[in-house]
Amino acid sequence: IHDTFLLTRKQDLNWRAQTYMAPAFRFALRRLPWLLVNSETTRDEVSRFARPDAEISLYRPCVRDVFGIAHQAGRARIWSKGQALRLIAIGTVEPRKNLRAAAAVAAALQAAGVDARLDIVGRLGWGNEVEALKALPHVTLHGYQPADRVRELIAAAHALITTSHDEGLGLAPLEAQQGGLATIVADIKVFREALGASGLLIDPARPDEAALRIRARLIDPPDGFVAAAELAKANLDRWNSAADRDKAQLIERLAAKLADRV
Repeated sequence: IHDTFLLTRKQDLNWRAQTYMAPAFRFALRRLPWLLVNSETTRDEVSRFARPDAEISLYRPCVRDVFGIAHQAGRARIWSKGQALRLIAIGTVEPRKNLRAAAAVAAALQAAGVDARLDIVGRLGWGNEVEALKALPHVTLHGYQPADRVRELIAAAHALITTSHDEGLGLAPLEAQQGGLATIVADIKVFREALGASGLLIDPARPDEAALRIRARLIDPPDGFVAAAELAKANLDRWNSAADRDKAQLIERLAAKLADRV
């Protein structure tokens, strides 16, 4: 199970998800005896809806280099005054992703003297998000793109920004860290879990304050982006080690269950 949004964020669902997917998901959680989840955050959420005696096992995914950007990790990202600061957001354009907040942070950076630009890569989904973002001159909606084009956009970016209201895990920041990209994320439980000290946590509802934090950690220090790349590597090692342990424990548990049936 990746997340519980079908049950916890009904306001962000399209009508198909509300009508068909949410009831089926609730039915499954009430009846299945063994559930695998992708994060401690999801485990806590699932426990609210699962049957009382359900076994809920942590099975964090190993973060692979899905965009083919690992070779970018050793390249120093540099920003200088007068140059555009390129932020990238990756994911479907829909209400839960709260991409208007990312655009507001970019606007706050502009007001603070940094020419910030936001590239949004992902399928154009539901709600009023697309039209609102299209109206902003510092935002470019790229829509769904093949991996080669995503790789180019990541190479041109200084940092990834994710301002989601909620996530079950939020793989995009972890996947971006494969390329040494700095990660600016909403200060929510799952990002604290997944990114630890490597994530620059901001309050999406306070764009001016977020802009100050970004300047203080990434822009003003001469080695801000270099330090972010080092933290990204250390965090990926930490996360993937935990994922390997989960996999080993899961295999052990499966073997025990099979042995019980013999």
